[in-house]
Amino acid sequence: MAKTVMLEARSGSVPEEVLEVARTEGVDPNKLRVRLAEGRVIIARNIKRQGRIRLVGVGEGLTTKVNVNIGVSTHVNDIEMEKEKARIAVQYGADTIMDLSVGENLDEVRRILMEASEPLPFGTVPTYQAYIEGVRKHGGMPDEDFFLQVLERHLRDGVDFMTIHAGITRELAERALKSNRIQPIVSRGGALLAAWMMETGSENPYYRNWDYILELFAEYDAVISLGDALRPGAIADALDELQILELINNARLVERAREKGVQVMVEGPGHVPINKIVADIRLMKSLTRGAPYYVLGPLVTDIGLGYDHIAAAIGAAIAAAEGADLICYLTPAEHLSLPNPEQVKEGLIAARIAAHAGDIVKLGRRVMEPDIKMSIHRARLEWNKMFKLSLDPERARRIYSQYGVQLPSCTMCGSYCAFLILNKYMEKTRR
Repeated sequence: MAKTVMLEARSGSVPEEVLEVARTEGVDPNKLRVRLAEGRVIIARNIKRQGRIRLVGVGEGLTTKVNVNIGVSTHVNDIEMEKEKARIAVQYGADTIMDLSVGENLDEVRRILMEASEPLPFGTVPTYQAYIEGVRKHGGMPDEDFFLQVLERHLRDGVDFMTIHAGITRELAERALKSNRIQPIVSRGGALLAAWMMETGSENPYYRNWDYILELFAEYDAVISLGDALRPGAIADALDELQILELINNARLVERAREKGVQVMVEGPGHVPINKIVADIRLMKSLTRGAPYYVLGPLVTDIGLGYDHIAAAIGAAIAAAEGADLICYLTPAEHLSLPNPEQVKEGLIAARIAAHAGDIVKLGRRVMEPDIKMSIHRARLEWNKMFKLSLDPERARRIYSQYGVQLPSCTMCGSYCAFLILNKYMEKTRR
């Protein structure tokens, strides 16, 4: 088996990848090496794309990262729009991008979007392609080997991390379908695998072939993201038995991956009320011995239709503060439609705000420099400097000037701006 960056770190040497991430994050390289060696940090990469992508660290002691999902659908197959979404994700500060395409020509789509997403690490969900192409090819359910063939195809193309729904066993799928859950399975990949298991009577091909999958990922030194097929899709189902049983399975799979030196993170919910978010994070971190946690939202209410990026940002801020490591953004189109480019931008910025708000709690003054600078410029009414620090300078400038009035203050307070009123007194005290 190839010597992965995790195994290299475990040997005691500090890999160049660790040094680069440590410089970016402003952390001690040796501490980062130890966390990587123990599986508490991952560095998203694939040796096929070495030198072409930015090395992004995810995990303990690092800033909370944000992922953007893009991809064509069965009814909206516009590759140019998806390329524009990738461009927006790069421009507005995403850390990783995932292709969730379920349309036509998936190999070609993946390669186009991977190129459009550079220099960001790129993720996929091979289950989608294996099921879709397998059904077309066989006129029925694909065979077990086809799931593995598609997975290896993604690795050969240079995919840096992949969602692998290995934790949902046939027994758990059957229990979910017979359960009293409001929504038994909301994960698309989980539903496809459940249907495959029900039709074939066979065990989950990823679960059955986990050791072989680890060999493949070690060869390319890519990252496994263990999918949460049984994540709650309704807040009433949060932290139920099915979610926890799959998490226990995933924790066992994490340990087997660590033994082989394969980097792995675990995906999480989903829909979770505010009072259960902390419990969810702590349970996951305890069961997995600190594996990086990649959370979808979580959404804190089910009634945010059209504003689910806000519901998700609330949950993401709490999750990040408690120790979640990678936030998967949601857009205003969640549960409604394939998002358009503007909705991708809105969702990304909401998630970045949430991630940073969590980091202020998690990492303290180490990440507060932009906030302090913004506050100083605000007190001095230095608008251009404030715009430059904002996550969306064009929007901030547009709102500031929306009434066409030129003032030293904003038009909310006008002449009664607190800083204008107190400025002369503050100047006296500074003398």
